Amino acid sequence: MTQKTVSQALFERAQAVIPGGVNSPVRSCRSVGASPFFVKRAAGCRLEDEDGRIYLDYVGSWGPLILGHAHPRVVQAVRRAATQGTSYGVPCRLEVELAEKVVSMVPSMDMVRMVNSGTEATMSAIRLARGYTGRSKIIKFDGCYHGHSDCLLVKGGSGLATLGIPGSPGVPPEVVAHTLSLPYNDLASVEAAMKAHGEKVACIIVEPVAGNMGTVIPKPEFLPGLRRLCDTYGSLLIFDEVITGFRLAPGGAQERFGVRPDLTCLGKIIGGGLPVGAYGGRRDIMEKVAPLGDVYQAGTLSGNPLAMTAGLAMLEELGAPGIYESLRTKGERLEAGLREAARIADVPVTINRIESMGTAFFTDKEVLDFASALQADTATYAIFYREMLTRGVYIAPSQFESFFVSTAHEKEDLDRTAEAALESLRVVKMTQRRR
Repeated sequence: MTQKTVSQALFERAQAVIPGGVNSPVRSCRSVGASPFFVKRAAGCRLEDEDGRIYLDYVGSWGPLILGHAHPRVVQAVRRAATQGTSYGVPCRLEVELAEKVVSMVPSMDMVRMVNSGTEATMSAIRLARGYTGRSKIIKFDGCYHGHSDCLLVKGGSGLATLGIPGSPGVPPEVVAHTLSLPYNDLASVEAAMKAHGEKVACIIVEPVAGNMGTVIPKPEFLPGLRRLCDTYGSLLIFDEVITGFRLAPGGAQERFGVRPDLTCLGKIIGGGLPVGAYGGRRDIMEKVAPLGDVYQAGTLSGNPLAMTAGLAMLEELGAPGIYESLRTKGERLEAGLREAARIADVPVTINRIESMGTAFFTDKEVLDFASALQADTATYAIFYREMLTRGVYIAPSQFESFFVSTAHEKEDLDRTAEAALESLRVVKMTQRRR
C-alpha cells in the first residue's frame, strides 16, 4: 500500500472543514485531474511543498509576485511595519504614501481609494459609476472575470470557466437583469448594444488584456472603440487592471495601449503579495465617494499598514531601470521555448503572450475571445499540467488562466521549463495517438 504524502493527508483534513478542501475553487485542481499540493515555503521563483518537492512557479499567486516570492525588500519592509502594529482602523502615513505613488504611476488616476481585494475594487467602481451617472445597466465581456460580486458573475472566466459554471446559484435573476455580457474583441456587438441601450448604460467594464479566460490580447481597434462609445453615450469606461496593473508597464495596460479609462481597478501587485485592492480615476468621479459624496463604500482593513508597506516596497522596486525590459525579454524567451517544444513534439499549441504574461492554448486556432478559448483541448491541457508538475514546473491548474514570469526567473529556469515542456508534450503526443 502506497503511503500518503503530506499534501494528500492535509487535503483530506481540509475537505472535512473547508468546502472542497480549498479557499478558492481553481486551487482544487479538479479540472486537471489532480489533487493540490500544499506549499510549505517559497522564495524567488520556487515553491517547496510539504513533502519537500521544489517547483518552478509560473503562477506567482495568480500574478502579483512580479518580483518573485519573499523578495528581501518587501519582507524587510513588512517585518518592520509589523512591529508597529498590523491594523489601526484609523488613517496612517503609509496609505497616503502608497496612494501618492499609485496616482503618480497610473495615467488616469487623480484620486484612489484603497480596499482589500480585486472583487471589492470592481464592485465599488461599478457602484460609483452607477451613482455618478444615475444609470443602472452595465456592459461586461464574456470570459472576463471581475471578482465574485453578484452582478459580475454572468459568463465570467477564471474559476467559472475552469469548472464550467455559467453563473452561480444564489444570484437572483433581478440582480443580473441590468448586466449585458458581450463577446470580447467584438466592437460591432458593443456598438449595437450601445445603440439600443446606451443612454441607460452606466459603464463598460473590461480587462484591457483578458487574463481569466487565458490571456487574450485586444484587437488594435477594441479599446479605443470602447473609449469612443463611452464618450458618445456618456457612459464611464472602467479598466479592470487587477492583473495587468504594473504588470504590462509601470502605468499598466492603459499606458501600454494609450487608452485612458475613467476608472481603474487595481489589486495584487500594489500589496506586494498581501491582500489589497484599489479603485480610482478622475477627480470629479471619485469625489462622489463617501465622505465627500453619497456613494458609500467602507472597509475596516482598507489601507492597513502591512499591505501599504508591502505595496510601497514593491512599486519602488519596480521603478529600477530596466525592470520591464528584462521582464519582456524573459517572456519572449519562455514563449520561444514553448513554441519550439510544441513544434518538435508536433502538438498544436497557440500561445498568446504580452510582456511577461501569457497562455498556451491547446488548439491550432487563433484565440481572440471566450468562444475561441473554449475550443481549446482541456483534456490535453490536464495531461500537460500533470506532466509538467512531475518535472518540477508549476503552471496554472486550468487552461483558462495565465502564466506569469517574474524578475526572479533566470535564463536557466526558462530553458529548463522549455525542456520540461518538450518532455511533457511528447507524452501528450503519445496519448493523442492512443485516442
